[in-house]
Amino acid sequence: MRPVRFHNTLGRRVETLQPRTPPQVRLYTCGPTVYDFVHIGNFRTFLFEDVLRRALRTLGYDVLQVMNLTDVDDKIIRGVQEAGIGIDEFTQPFIDAFFADLDALHIERAEHYPRATRHIEEMVALVATLVERGHAYEADGSVFFRIASDEDYGKLSGVDLEGVRQGERVASDTYDKEDVRDFVLWKAAKPGEPAWDSPWGPGRPGWHVECSAMSMRYLGESFDIHCGGVDNIFPHHENEIAQSESATGKPFATLWLHSEHLIVEGEKMSKSVGNFYTLKDLLAKGCSPRALRFLLLSTHYRKKLDFTFAGLEEREAALRRLDELRFRLAHAAEGTEPSPEVALRLNRLEREFGDALADDLNVPEALGVLFTFVREANVWIERGNLGAGDRDRILAGLARLDGVLGVLDPTAWESGTDVPEGPSDEEVARWVEERRLAREDRDWARADEMRDRLAVAGIVLEDTPQGTRWKRQ
Repeated sequence: MRPVRFHNTLGRRVETLQPRTPPQVRLYTCGPTVYDFVHIGNFRTFLFEDVLRRALRTLGYDVLQVMNLTDVDDKIIRGVQEAGIGIDEFTQPFIDAFFADLDALHIERAEHYPRATRHIEEMVALVATLVERGHAYEADGSVFFRIASDEDYGKLSGVDLEGVRQGERVASDTYDKEDVRDFVLWKAAKPGEPAWDSPWGPGRPGWHVECSAMSMRYLGESFDIHCGGVDNIFPHHENEIAQSESATGKPFATLWLHSEHLIVEGEKMSKSVGNFYTLKDLLAKGCSPRALRFLLLSTHYRKKLDFTFAGLEEREAALRRLDELRFRLAHAAEGTEPSPEVALRLNRLEREFGDALADDLNVPEALGVLFTFVREANVWIERGNLGAGDRDRILAGLARLDGVLGVLDPTAWESGTDVPEGPSDEEVARWVEERRLAREDRDWARADEMRDRLAVAGIVLEDTPQGTRWKRQ
């Protein structure tokens, strides 16, 4: 196991991961509320968590991941009542779409996807414990957490509790993030609402208690990493800590990792602005799911990600450079002996790539390491420096890196547009133009280099008085 350091939102400091039961890392990731289709801002967080999972495994850890599905809350209740159907019938299409989107973006499946409605018993037991210990109280059939009973409340978010009066209550699942009053654990049922039995009468769980009960059910009362978006820090994760630690008397999660917001073309994503996208929306526009994955993972998780269509095109161009290397390797000549230079450089590539991941999941730095190697490998090919077996060694090294990134191998993606046979026509035209300009400048070495690159890619040139023509072999 390689030592790994993360920026812990709890305490705002960098800490070394120290699993409670090494080499296993127990990881809880907040999943979707399944009242609608998931948007790309959510998938920015889910991609960060997928890369985290893959990176931990590459660095020598076993991962046990739980992602909840919130299938009962205020919005779902409204949807159920408007549609006149049951909760399962209402939420199932959105759950199916969520898993289809995960597969489209090659996000690995977690070990467990518990639904809130399947764990009501655990939630009732947790609420009862909080009542028994004096941290919660019943009022008109609902149960509220008494924030004043938790002297550590606010330690995650830093929220200021001064001026908060004991007994003020919030029963909604969608209250304002600045509201720090007592929050609901169990909500008394209103006429016509789905409900479950409890010691306080029929009702349903509050949003926050769902995650505490399900995470402890599958990961234990204390576990290693809890993830989500920055919008979850307060009140959701703050309330999770308060109710969990008040019930058990033990630390809840050791490390808290949060991904920053995704914005679109420099603006907050909003349906009213017209820049609100689901994955289905973007695929309908012809966007490549492979390029989407690459775009969503390429910015450090603690920095805002500005989704732009120009940025998506840049990622597609970067993927073409990777595909070009694979294509050129397939056609490159090898010497009779292995190259010590290639072997040493591959070892350094994987070491530096791993070092970047171990430094708070620094994917941008890891990608910089990768593309530096790609440039060097192209030089080896052009100079004929590959030794016996080097092609396979390079491809195997790239495959190990792709165990984290999940974008390098075009054959792993279903869409035929993601599996080019050599460089695109636009790429060839650009190289031909670059060669023409080099010839005009009498830079014969550069012109020869571009001709060789085209030849390796299976492109035949014909210089005519009307200009250079090209064709594929």
